[in-house]
Amino acid sequence: MEFEEVCDATELPEALPILPVRDAVIFPYMTIPLQIAREISMQALERALKEQRMLLLLSQKNARQDDPGLEDLYTTGTVCMIVRMLKEDDGRVKVLVQGLAKARVREIVFEEPHLFCKIDVIREPMLSSIPIEVEALMRSVRDTLDDFLGTKNLPNEILMLTENINDPGVLADLIAANLNLRVPEAQRLLECTDPVQRLEKVGEELHREIELTRMQTRIQSQAKEEISRTQREYYLREQLKAIQGELGDLDEKSDDIQSLRQQVESAGMPPEAEKEALKQLRRLDTMNIESAEASIVRGYLDWLVELPWSHSTQDNLDIKEVQRVLDEDHYNLKQVKDRILEYLSVRKLKEKMRGPILCFVGPPGVGKTSLGRSIARAMGREFVRVSIGGVHDEAEIRGHRRTYVGALPGRVIQGIKQVGSNNPVFMIDEVDKIGNDYRGDPASALLEVLDPEQNNRFSDHYLNIPFDLSKVMFITTANRLDLIPLTLRDRMEVIRISGYTEEEKVRIATTYLLPRQLDENGLTPENLVLSMSALRKTISEYTQEAGLRELERKINQVCRKVARRIAEEEGTSFRASVGTLHHYLGSPRFLPDEEQNHPQVGQAMGLAWTQAGGEVLCVEVSVVSGSGELTLTGQLGDVMKESARAALSYARASARKWGIPKDFYKSSDVHIHVPAGAIPKDGPSAGVAMAASLVSALTGRPVRHDVAMTGEITLRGRVLLVGGVKEKVLGAHRGKMTEVFLPSRNLRDLADIPSAVRKRVKLNFVNHVEEILDQVLLQETPKEAYDTGDIRIVKKALPLTGSEGCLE
Repeated sequence: MEFEEVCDATELPEALPILPVRDAVIFPYMTIPLQIAREISMQALERALKEQRMLLLLSQKNARQDDPGLEDLYTTGTVCMIVRMLKEDDGRVKVLVQGLAKARVREIVFEEPHLFCKIDVIREPMLSSIPIEVEALMRSVRDTLDDFLGTKNLPNEILMLTENINDPGVLADLIAANLNLRVPEAQRLLECTDPVQRLEKVGEELHREIELTRMQTRIQSQAKEEISRTQREYYLREQLKAIQGELGDLDEKSDDIQSLRQQVESAGMPPEAEKEALKQLRRLDTMNIESAEASIVRGYLDWLVELPWSHSTQDNLDIKEVQRVLDEDHYNLKQVKDRILEYLSVRKLKEKMRGPILCFVGPPGVGKTSLGRSIARAMGREFVRVSIGGVHDEAEIRGHRRTYVGALPGRVIQGIKQVGSNNPVFMIDEVDKIGNDYRGDPASALLEVLDPEQNNRFSDHYLNIPFDLSKVMFITTANRLDLIPLTLRDRMEVIRISGYTEEEKVRIATTYLLPRQLDENGLTPENLVLSMSALRKTISEYTQEAGLRELERKINQVCRKVARRIAEEEGTSFRASVGTLHHYLGSPRFLPDEEQNHPQVGQAMGLAWTQAGGEVLCVEVSVVSGSGELTLTGQLGDVMKESARAALSYARASARKWGIPKDFYKSSDVHIHVPAGAIPKDGPSAGVAMAASLVSALTGRPVRHDVAMTGEITLRGRVLLVGGVKEKVLGAHRGKMTEVFLPSRNLRDLADIPSAVRKRVKLNFVNHVEEILDQVLLQETPKEAYDTGDIRIVKKALPLTGSEGCLE
């Protein structure tokens, strides 16, 4: 290949062909090689060679445009002389052009076969003498150029060339031609016609390029140092592997470390946890595999990679389907079901929300634990249950620190790992029975777990890394709310689950209990038929509870007896009725007290609220000759003793109204007794029952036996608010009471009492004990009130009632 010499042209013509240039801006006094391949450019080049060998070079606005028009080009460019030209074998042409002067497109002459235009040459003003400010600017730009050339490691010929230039415009163009500027920035410099202003902009670009170059150098240096450090670590690690290979434990350990590293990367940990895991992994890599500390670190890493940091189950947001599942598993419990459906409804509208903290409070056997399992099944979540009754050690909740031998995370983290999901239904059973001693206070440790404001960063002592518990639905259970610490109770939404009426028990037994026990004992509905009357007798005479646990045991006992008889080939179909029930369950355990079936002097029926639900509480008073001593028996607590003294003071104050001797307290001893003396009792709600039995004993007027009462009494006889009204009314219903007296301030609890109970038990709301006494004290004294003869048991046949057949 040879270059063809082209003669220089000194005069600029009025019209020139246009040569579009990609990704470059040509400045005057700049010599640059160009490669020409496009047809439009080849034609413009041929025309220039035939005429003055000059072209107007205009930069393209979009370098990707293959066939640009005038609208795709900048209108200001540089008139260039073709210095040399080289034709290559593939048809392309290389030309060497030199910039002569700036020019602006004035008019397009024609566009085919190439662009041809008339131009206006841009002539800048010449300075007769250089002001001192301009000279200082030029010297500053030269110094900056020197720094720039040093950072770029470029030759100093450019600086030497600028030393002989006294024109600021020429100096600016020469420096701009050697800067690696983007096309829009270079074009703005080219279009600037003020030489001094253009030189100032060139100085700014020089400073910017110097800063960019220094930053790039610093980044490259840091990367080089990092690579050197990595190479050094790799070299040392390879040496360590060689030593371990000689000792025979290389393959096992390297494979183990690599496997752990992959598990850490795929566990989906938050950045904080992943950083700690990688740190411990590096420590493990430097330890002897047989050392005790290595086993501790390995166990810690196993816990980290197995926790479900980012794995969640998908909630079932079909509200009707969830309601169907809840109704399928449990009868009634409307308040609990409504709360779950409300949560899922909000969850359907808002994807990110905190899980609720619920507390189910109720007597044993009402289905609190099984309800949690049903909620998990309905929502499509995993279920985990932890019982903390009797737990004394705070570490059971928060875990042990890794410095202890055999340290483990707490039960919360263990449960989360067990189910493999970070949004399970987590049930904490028996939260009212947590212990508290020198080992710590587990109830206080639960404050962080059950607080929606802070459990999103729950810190277990073993992990020592925050774990997000905000997606978990926590459900706690308790029998008594007053035993839960107030600060813990305040963090939970309390939902009371009271006992069941007899009708509800019959419905639950036929729908849930009997089919389940038949299945668990290998029976079918054809093997055992349990009559409705036999089931009601089982509820009333063989169980006495607010829940259903004992009733299910009795049904299970009947099924076991039948299963044995089938196994002994006595038959394949059996029927349990009222007449044959004693063959399966033995003699009834809870027969009605004959003495409580008729009015008694000095005996009134109160109502108690215990962990097992509500029940009827008998209060007896005996008045005998003496010196005015008051005796209280029956394992009464301090509050109940105070209620007895308040009832006695009321009786003394209202002696004239009820016809009581004025000085009875001086010549008579009063003995107040509450039967079931082995069971501790306390609370103020037996005050009205004590007052009624005391007035009855002092006046000789019997108290109605089918009436129960509850309420705290004051010295003036006012009846004050009490708790557990629903449970107490249900207990009165189970005790065959037909009428119940309640404080008027408890009228707000009327809506909680089932309508079926309100139809069978008359509820009276009173403000004063006189309103109760006027209705429960009988005027006449029947013979039975003083009958203290022997107890007679009369056996008589009981007619069958209700439908009989298999309960399904």
